[in-house]
Amino acid sequence: MLSISSVSRCSAPSFFLSQKPTASRLLTVHSSSTREPNSNQNPGQRINYSGVKLEESVDSKSGKSRLDSWISSRISGISRARVQSSIKSGLVSVNGKVIDKVSHNVKAGDKVNCVISELQPLRAEPENIPLDIVYEDENVLVVNKPAHMVVHPAPGNATGTLVNGILHHCSLPTVSSQEVLSGAEDVSDDDDEGLCSSSYAASVRPGIVHRLDKGTSGLLVVAKDEHSHAHLSEQFKLHTIKRVYVSLTCGVPAPMAGRIDVPIGRDVSNRIRMAAIVEPNRGQARHAASRYKVIEILAGGGSALVEWRLETGRTHQIRAHAKYIGIPLLGDEVYGGTQNMALSLLRSRTQPSCHRQLSLSLSGLERPCLHALALGFTHPCTGKEIHFSCPPPPDFTEILSQLREMGTEKLSFKE
Repeated sequence: MLSISSVSRCSAPSFFLSQKPTASRLLTVHSSSTREPNSNQNPGQRINYSGVKLEESVDSKSGKSRLDSWISSRISGISRARVQSSIKSGLVSVNGKVIDKVSHNVKAGDKVNCVISELQPLRAEPENIPLDIVYEDENVLVVNKPAHMVVHPAPGNATGTLVNGILHHCSLPTVSSQEVLSGAEDVSDDDDEGLCSSSYAASVRPGIVHRLDKGTSGLLVVAKDEHSHAHLSEQFKLHTIKRVYVSLTCGVPAPMAGRIDVPIGRDVSNRIRMAAIVEPNRGQARHAASRYKVIEILAGGGSALVEWRLETGRTHQIRAHAKYIGIPLLGDEVYGGTQNMALSLLRSRTQPSCHRQLSLSLSGLERPCLHALALGFTHPCTGKEIHFSCPPPPDFTEILSQLREMGTEKLSFKE
């Protein structure tokens, strides 16, 4: 179901208010806490939970709970990924019986014994890769990821990733002498813009709590210790992280603003692609909701600058929802935003003198025009609300400028 709701007016970032996009970064930090900045560590906060023991009976107030969830709730600050690893390693027993299934249900009266496992060995090596660091302190790192960079190593793609660069930046040694925090594994509703469920990826990501597609540019936060990882993961799970994206689309959505509430699942005809699934018997499709609004109509309606705000974080959520409402992202060959489609739309709405330049520009576009523009979250240790914004990179702004030259109409929404 595509439900349309009223959209409150939100002032567009200054990048969008100028016909000539600025290249400067917008960085704002807002505090809603009176806590002293020096108070970076919570009482009893642990950086390494290895060897921590839990011997406790499930009380009647807990009801029926998953084993991994219950243990996580009893050890403050630990990530569920570490608990899951401990369970799978045979370090958890219920009523004297070893349980290696993370989804095992415990009930009132069950006696749980748990020892937290050692950190998994690092399987990625540091690489001296230039990183665009937007913000950094002892606990978190905010990075402006370039398009075409993969977030973490995977089979067949072991080097040149953001994780490799972060390991070098944070001066972490290689596998032979260092262990790092494993990433989250099957711990929340988020899987791509949120948390990842790959066990391979989990062993090579130092504090990665969410991802961006290889082709998506923009802001991403990294945890530098386990407490911060658990805290940020919980914010993603509760959908309290502020995430704003902008895209260039093939065509203009109708209506100009709305909410897409359509489940997303694996496309049965193409396993590398996700799809919006509206059938009642949707199998593995999961709840997904996105809010969008058109900021600017471009090239006589052949394209639009669209803002997206995510309520959930499914794999390829924006790309799949954009395709579902008939406006695939410009440059998104997987989801229908092909060069031929874009040219067909734009040629019919622009002067013939523009067509050659359009063809050249689109042929050089090697990724979906999608950028993570803004990111906001509660700092895991200070409790302050911090917000960051970073304008899109040149490949995005250059084609935006060309489309503006062919015609532009800015939109505003009443409160």
